[in-house]
Amino acid sequence: MTVNTRIGEVTERIARRSVATRSKYLRGVAAAAANGPRRGSLGCANQAHGFAACVPGDKEVLRQGAGANLGIITAYNDMLSAHQPYERYPELIKAAAREAGGVAQVAGGVPAMCDGITQGESGMELSLFSRDVIALSTVVALSHQTFDGAVFLGICDKIVPGLVMGALSFGHLPAMFIPSGPMTTGYSNDDRKVMRQQFAEGKVSREELLEAEAKSYHEPGTCTFYGTANTNQMMMEIMGMHLPGSSFVNPNTPLRDALTRAAVKRAVETTSLGSDYTPVGVMLDERVFVNGLVGLLATGGSTNHTMHMVAMAAAAGIQLIWNDFADLAEVVPTLVRVYPNGKADVNHFHAAGGMGFVMRELLGAGLLHGDVKTVWGEGLEDYTKEPMLDADGEIVWRSGAATSGDATILRGVSDPFETHGGLRVVDGNLGRAVVKTSAIAHENYVIEAPARVFHSQEEMQGAFLEGELHRDVVVVVRFQGPKANGMPELHKLLPPLQAVQKHGHKVALVTDGRLSGASGDVLSAIHVTPEAAAGGAIGKICDGDIVRIDAVTGELNILLETAEWNARPQATEDLTESHTGVGRELFASFRNAVSTADSGATIFAGAGAAVPEYGAVEMEEAEVRA
Repeated sequence: MTVNTRIGEVTERIARRSVATRSKYLRGVAAAAANGPRRGSLGCANQAHGFAACVPGDKEVLRQGAGANLGIITAYNDMLSAHQPYERYPELIKAAAREAGGVAQVAGGVPAMCDGITQGESGMELSLFSRDVIALSTVVALSHQTFDGAVFLGICDKIVPGLVMGALSFGHLPAMFIPSGPMTTGYSNDDRKVMRQQFAEGKVSREELLEAEAKSYHEPGTCTFYGTANTNQMMMEIMGMHLPGSSFVNPNTPLRDALTRAAVKRAVETTSLGSDYTPVGVMLDERVFVNGLVGLLATGGSTNHTMHMVAMAAAAGIQLIWNDFADLAEVVPTLVRVYPNGKADVNHFHAAGGMGFVMRELLGAGLLHGDVKTVWGEGLEDYTKEPMLDADGEIVWRSGAATSGDATILRGVSDPFETHGGLRVVDGNLGRAVVKTSAIAHENYVIEAPARVFHSQEEMQGAFLEGELHRDVVVVVRFQGPKANGMPELHKLLPPLQAVQKHGHKVALVTDGRLSGASGDVLSAIHVTPEAAAGGAIGKICDGDIVRIDAVTGELNILLETAEWNARPQATEDLTESHTGVGRELFASFRNAVSTADSGATIFAGAGAAVPEYGAVEMEEAEVRA
């Protein structure tokens, strides 16, 4: 199938924009690859340190240097339900590596914080910055240069993007991402949303709400709503970083373990000592990142990826901008309705056809580059299949569902939920922002109402409890951007706003903070850039100003005469309390260095600035593949 014209145009535009930074990056990958397995040239003491604690068989393989050595980068902890299953993965991986003639070692761990636990708390102000810490931690783990490839154990919000950024700093190594899968379905996400609204209005007790939450988050595995964690899993599969069909298989099942073993075997094959050398820095090219953007739009995924994808691509020398998202959204239909964009959860999505169905539909319509390299091999055709266990407990892949198992959850390109993608970029005299349209009813795409300005979630919640927001209103919450306080997620805003909207009022939110993949059904212009702390126009809004958000035409404006607006002074805010305590004082350099939301909100500021200085060896991409 010929690729859609718009898909091709955007891909070509990205390639032209990135030619200098991408070429520099690939020269570095080639220089590192030309050295061969780096561990072979380490000194004897260096090598002895590297295998001193290994069991005898592994030690012998490493001494001889013939078998591939996989580094395990793990985000395991047993506080995150999504990562608790990883506790048993290292031994599983090591055994599978031995069966494939190689060795695996835990190279290092990376931090893994849970946004669900830190919601509304001071620790949330470290959440976005943790992504770049994870990238740095990954690099430290791989810096021993004793590995021929790496497998990455990570699921949740900032963890997978950080791991990808770190992996791309060692772009000459193959990289295999291994998921752990979602927990089984518990208490309905939709019913839980209602309980949260009722609690905000004082209609249910804290004990009743806690019971509902505990029934929802009830066992090991990823949370079942389609937030950033599950968007990460979709993204890794559609970008060819997972084995086909592996993203949404539940933890601690025979199929899950079999997929992990198969991933390790394949990881050994993709090293330079194997049969199909696949360096991750070459594999993740412009086409693959466009495929990732298409997947994000088609599934109504997390708005956090409007930052993460920019930062991830920059680590490979590829320059993405928000215009790329906006232009692709015009031709990519919305095929998926999973909470918060619908009532179903990811288990229902997987059962209805899941990723295999989505990728078949997108490939058939020419909306994906199907000829890309993946960790599984050449092309995306195998990603339309689903894994099963045969009578001997071995994995076989069979053709996926040709039709959706539930049209309320999953649809084909010929009958989509929407003809456009699930995100909109809005612009105007208030700056640029992102709107997640996939969760919003059509009648709420355009809202024009008086502003009510706040500088914290708590301030807004107090006004709600006093009855000050029970009217048509555009709530503005500012000084929540990356420079101000690390750009926390602001989910505590949603239950009050949803309650006001439920009573028939027109409600919208404008903020330089985040709502991520769990953003609900309130029209929300988020990630406003420039942010208030950097002198952005959002800092000039006053109570009563008329704000217009139009997710159809892509407008974000304050309705004032230009002269009056230009003369309006900028608000200031004492942010001292957000800069100390819970370790926040250690992140001052991050707040000072962080880039804008539309350039990735990263300390590796600027597209291409995260590209490592490998050297100036001239070698083309084809030579790297060879």
